[in-house]
Amino acid sequence: MKISLITVCYNSSKTIEETLKSVLEQTYDNYEYIIVDGLSKDNTLEIIKKFEDKFNGKLKYISEKDKGLYDAMNKGILLAKGDIVGILNSDDILANKHVFEKIISKFDKDIDGIYSDLVFLDESTMSIPTRNFIAGKSSKKLGWHPPHPTLYLRKEVYNKIGVFDLNYRIAADYDFMLRMLNKKVNLLYIKEYLIKMRSGGVSTNGLKGYIKNLEEAHNVLKKNNIKFKLLSSFLRIIKTFKQGISAKISKTKILKKLNTY
Repeated sequence: MKISLITVCYNSSKTIEETLKSVLEQTYDNYEYIIVDGLSKDNTLEIIKKFEDKFNGKLKYISEKDKGLYDAMNKGILLAKGDIVGILNSDDILANKHVFEKIISKFDKDIDGIYSDLVFLDESTMSIPTRNFIAGKSSKKLGWHPPHPTLYLRKEVYNKIGVFDLNYRIAADYDFMLRMLNKKVNLLYIKEYLIKMRSGGVSTNGLKGYIKNLEEAHNVLKKNNIKFKLLSSFLRIIKTFKQGISAKISKTKILKKLNTY
C-alpha cells in the first residue's frame, strides 16, 4: 500500500528541515510526500527545494495563498493519491525510521485507520518531554478522540466523511475525528510513539491558546451532539494536566522508549 504524507507550512524555516529528514530516513519506500506552503515569506521554500532531489520524485509541493492551516490540509488530502493518508506538522518529526513500516504492517482489510500514543517535546531542543499523551481506547460518549498527529486513515475515510470544517481555526481536527467516530470507523491502537510533537503550536501555545482551544472544542462537542459537554471539557483540562505531570514523572522512561525503536 502507498502512504500519502501531508505537511502544511508557513514560515517554517526554523523547523521544517528536521521534519523533512525524518521522512527521508523512512525504511518503507512506497510513499508520496505532499507539502502545501502558504506563500512563506522566509526561506521555507528554499529548504524544501534543497531536499527535493533527495526524495527521488516522491516529494511534491505547492505554494499558494490559503485560508489557514486546515484549508491547506484539505488541499493536501485532495491531492493525495495513496491508499493511506497521514498528516505531519512542519514542526514535528516522525519518531523513528520505522514509522511507515510499522503503520503498513498493522493495516489489513478490516482496519480503516491506526493511531498511537503521542509525546510532546520542548520547543527548542525536542529532547525534554512536556506532555505524555497515552491515547488508549475509549468511548466517543465523552468526546474522546485519538491524537490527530498520529492518525493514519485510508483515503476512503476522507471520501466518506469529508475534509476539515474551515469554520474552526484550532479544533477542526477534533470536529473531523468526532464525525469520523460517528461513522463507526474501525481504528487500531498501537501502544507506542509514532510522532514527536513540538510544544508551542497554535493549539498548545500558552494559556490564551489553550482557552481558545477549549472554546472551539466546546462548540465542536455541541455540533456533534455530545451530551455531557461541560464534563467533557473538564475532563480535557484534567487530562492535559495529567499528561504534563506524566511527562515529568516518566521522563527517563519516555526517552528510553524513544531511543530503543
